[in-house]
Amino acid sequence: MQAPLGRAASARLAIEVSRAGGLGTLGASWTEPPALREQIRSIARVTDRPFCVNLVLDFAQEERLEVVVEERVPWVSFSFGVRPELIARSHAGGARVLVQVASAEAARAAASAGADAVIVQGVEAGGHVQSVVGLLPLLAEVRRAVSLPLLAAGGIADPASALAALAAGAAAVVMGTRFVASDECDAHPRYKGRVLAAEGRDTVLTELFDVGWAAPHRVLRNSTYELWQAAGRPPPGHRPGEGDEVAEGVPRYAANLPLSSTGGDVEAMAMYAGQGVGTIDSVEPAAAIVERFAAALHRR
Repeated sequence: MQAPLGRAASARLAIEVSRAGGLGTLGASWTEPPALREQIRSIARVTDRPFCVNLVLDFAQEERLEVVVEERVPWVSFSFGVRPELIARSHAGGARVLVQVASAEAARAAASAGADAVIVQGVEAGGHVQSVVGLLPLLAEVRRAVSLPLLAAGGIADPASALAALAAGAAAVVMGTRFVASDECDAHPRYKGRVLAAEGRDTVLTELFDVGWAAPHRVLRNSTYELWQAAGRPPPGHRPGEGDEVAEGVPRYAANLPLSSTGGDVEAMAMYAGQGVGTIDSVEPAAAIVERFAAALHRR
């Protein structure tokens, strides 16, 4: 499964992942409902393979979910919360529901609310992170807590780590950073270049890029992070350069990631990446990534 990747998880990326036999995901949490409807239809016009729409529950998602239900999307994933009524509405529209969890307690809540499966996110994950526990021990905890299928997320960027997650009880794996470095991802070329050059130690779990969404996240160290660290890690309101606009309409410390169309100082923006980033050394077609991982997993 391909993780949401925020606004960089385009319809094109979801199409290619699903056509190759994975589960592509459209990151839809901030998409206006009419645009979301068109994106969903653009996927359905090209492939009849299953795909997913992700909605982050730190934001109001009822209107977007109605679009998802009306368009008969086959899979819905929810993160940062468990909302039984949204799960029930998804089921009423014929969708299967994935809920991302970061603890055994959250997994039990998701199961009680009717989730079909849970995405177990370890602290190694890139992007916004709910967990404080590593993926493998967390899988063990959740496996004992619920009988639902488990999808493993966090730091998985090569076949060996995917195999380790399956051996630990996962039924499938979810990858985000690996798909940032794909041809179809709408991330800025400089962002993709940083992913290729980075190692796991170049990532940091922080709450620094909080304008627009205040939640812990794992990013690559960059000039904004180093500027803040050199200033003594001051709190919001006292951070250096808080009035700066690093890209058009994007202030320093914004949660926005740099897209292919972003101009300005993209290096200073949030570049989300998980700890598995050091195993990524090329930008590939999304279908080639899916096929390579599938071949490795089928040989196990």
